Amino acid sequence: MSPDQDTIAAIATPVGRAGIGIIRVSGPLSLEIAGKIFIPRNPARRLRSHRLYLGRLVEPSSGDTVDEVLLSFMKAPRTYTREDVLEINSHSGFALLTKILHILLDQGARLARPGEFTLRAFLNGRIDLTQAEAVMDIINSRSERGLYLASQQVKGLFREKIEGLRQRALQILARAEMEIDFPEEDSDLVFREEGADQINRSLVEPVQSLIEAHGSRVWVDGINAVIAGRVNAGKSSLLNRLVEEERAIVTPVPGTTRDVIECTVNIDGIPFKLMDTAGFRSVSNEVERLGIGLTTKRLAESDLVLIVIDRSRPIDKDDLDAIHRCREKKALMVLNKIDLPSGLDPGDRAALSLFPSVQTSALTGRGIDQMKQAMKGTALEDHRLDPNTSNAVPNLRHRQALETALGFFREAAERTKDGFPMEIVALELRSGLDALGEITGETTDEDLLNTIFSQFCIGK
Repeated sequence: MSPDQDTIAAIATPVGRAGIGIIRVSGPLSLEIAGKIFIPRNPARRLRSHRLYLGRLVEPSSGDTVDEVLLSFMKAPRTYTREDVLEINSHSGFALLTKILHILLDQGARLARPGEFTLRAFLNGRIDLTQAEAVMDIINSRSERGLYLASQQVKGLFREKIEGLRQRALQILARAEMEIDFPEEDSDLVFREEGADQINRSLVEPVQSLIEAHGSRVWVDGINAVIAGRVNAGKSSLLNRLVEEERAIVTPVPGTTRDVIECTVNIDGIPFKLMDTAGFRSVSNEVERLGIGLTTKRLAESDLVLIVIDRSRPIDKDDLDAIHRCREKKALMVLNKIDLPSGLDPGDRAALSLFPSVQTSALTGRGIDQMKQAMKGTALEDHRLDPNTSNAVPNLRHRQALETALGFFREAAERTKDGFPMEIVALELRSGLDALGEITGETTDEDLLNTIFSQFCIGK
């Protein structure tokens, strides 16, 4: 896949009322377009690269001034995309930014696709695929530690680790192929004795270590925590208490929450994406039915479920329904309304013992700190997190490729030890190399690239 030769343009900042808006252009027409739409305050014979110019942005057909802007032209290859790049800093507003973008499109640029600037940076060899994905991690990062880890990946830390593995695999492969081309009985025996151990030490163990580091992705991605339960159990009040502001409407009317309300709270630096959902109950209203459908979908996608139980009344069938829906999920039972006398029956103990529990009052805040620690402990029970880690943290795509590579390298070690023909060992090593190459983009197909970059915002 090679980069297009046309010139692309996009608004690079969120569209809205603000002090500054940025429009970005990349491609061979960048300088030509600048000459048509920009009149510098201090006349210049030409725009020098990597300089900032103050002037008027005009409509070429009429000469009318659109805005006073700061404009910079950056000549390839010392740019983000390694193409000629033009950036326009204007005032920000929907009508203004859209007007400037239309002027650029009228002058021969086309609208950039999502992530196309970063895709061009990858295709032009400025960054590898892990660094490109880390750009999106920086944009989406929900914690300071996650931001740091993503910045390490942008600098190439993860790429260096993968490249080191590839080089070691290539060295072992070269030795195996030498045994194929120049077979000598003594040499073959030596390689079989040393080769399996070398593959395990140099490839299997470090790949396994990288796979285990995937758990630290919670610093970057956060934990999806769904607040579920029957209506009027106090789910919305609990959300508001956790984020310490009124994000959800709280009324005594059952079924007030019909959509999924989302916000993020940090617990000891770990971001929890909280989702308040419609309460479970039998409904005839189509809107409430849609709300419960969204709740079911969010439950399936969750990393943690907070099952809210109103302990001031006995458990009913809607409570049991909520508990049943979470039977295969990580869940924490939140026994809410401890500011009121308990209405639970002795027979409710069996249902309440299915998950770890904590008692709270969303109204008064009592037990909230204990609940936060229980949320962290339940969600991370399978993770080993080092809050000071600076190691490379693979995402899900990286982990899947690493697991594939690990399988091939293990097979290579076993078959070396068991006396299989060297051709088989070499094939396993090459397959492992290909799997590692998928991580950095060395052996990635066009469909995967399109899938990855389609998740980026337009303008990045």
